[in-house]
Amino acid sequence: MPLTYAVVTFGCRVNQADSIDVERQLRALGGRRAPPGDADLVVVNTCSVTATADHGARQTIRRIARTNPRARIVATGCYASRAAAELAALPGVAQVIDNRDKERLADRLRFDGLDVLDIGRTTAERFGAGDGACGDIVRPGAAGRTGYTLRVQTGCDQTCAYCIIPSTRGAGRSAPLARVAAELDAVAAAGFREVAVTGVHLGSYGRDLTPPGTLGDLLCLLDAHRSTLLFRLSSLEPMDCTPDVVDLVARSGRFAPHFHLPLQHASDRVLRAMRRPYTSGYYRRLVAGIRGRLPDAGIGSDVIVGFPGETEADAEANLAYLRASPLTYLHVFPYSDRPGVDAAGLPDKVPGPVIRARGRAVRAVGAALAAAFRASQIGAVRSGLTTGGGTVVVTDNYLKVTVPPGTPDNRRVQVRITGAEESVTGEIVGADGER
Repeated sequence: MPLTYAVVTFGCRVNQADSIDVERQLRALGGRRAPPGDADLVVVNTCSVTATADHGARQTIRRIARTNPRARIVATGCYASRAAAELAALPGVAQVIDNRDKERLADRLRFDGLDVLDIGRTTAERFGAGDGACGDIVRPGAAGRTGYTLRVQTGCDQTCAYCIIPSTRGAGRSAPLARVAAELDAVAAAGFREVAVTGVHLGSYGRDLTPPGTLGDLLCLLDAHRSTLLFRLSSLEPMDCTPDVVDLVARSGRFAPHFHLPLQHASDRVLRAMRRPYTSGYYRRLVAGIRGRLPDAGIGSDVIVGFPGETEADAEANLAYLRASPLTYLHVFPYSDRPGVDAAGLPDKVPGPVIRARGRAVRAVGAALAAAFRASQIGAVRSGLTTGGGTVVVTDNYLKVTVPPGTPDNRRVQVRITGAEESVTGEIVGADGER
């Protein structure tokens, strides 16, 4: 009887990509996917970017232990790196594996009851150790996936005052171009049609390689790849989204017109305190330029509210820019102290009720921006990928369009947007011509 496993993921696209890799390892050991309530082994891939993320991981682990007491729970991810003892003390947790060991998680499993797995060989022996090694790829439709998330970089060398990620993921590390190309070949052969390209600091890609490379080298590889894959760039820091990047996305045809550019705050005083290496003026010009070049692009952002020392004037400046901006959606993060980061020692902490009120105000602006963008797309015909049992099309500019059933998942289609009230509705008008 093969051992069954489940992988539960918190946090960013990088964690999602890491979880795909963890599944690849467990399948190579002979494991078979099952719901967390039935699985023999449950890997919880944690996030620790906020106190809320920590709380969510603890709650989930307790719930799994309560509903599936026979499960062996393995905790990994950023919370596991930051506070291994906290997670090890939770019910059902058999092992905690550091974030830096996640790529070899299968080799680190060290408890009884896994004798049905092929643990006699290392990951390198199963998959190879060269630059092109990537192992078996998860197929489209597995765990509801249609697009594939490809991690090309992890770790970060930036020193943002609020961020714990450099201490939980380490220094920036890039996958060599040959390995990226090999994984793309396998992804295309598996039948995927869209790839989200992600990294903790994606714009720093290649700086650590020998010889050094650049984000431009990576994008050129993607643009020239021998497939019909559409690439969706994950979060790019504003200083890394250069005119060359915008130009390539606009003219190539291989990249979705979708940018995620974390602003964090529109007050220059707060940006300096956060140690963000750009100004609000730079950000305004960047997104205005993208909107001018790509009028229908989806442009999202991250915003932190309640950073220590944030005044009412700062909060109003933030809201004023966001209301007038060409952004199409916002992810809003209430500030919370993270152990060991410099911001935790700053004075003038913003009271919790004020942080929550400011968060509600920014979320309301984000909802209005998203509604305005949805309305602007009524009547447009967009390329997209079917998912959700063929009842949803995710467009190239990142709208989720509900369509009548009848088209299988993982099909590139043309969809006409017919409505945009609480949700976006549309109709499939044809197949999308792929390169």
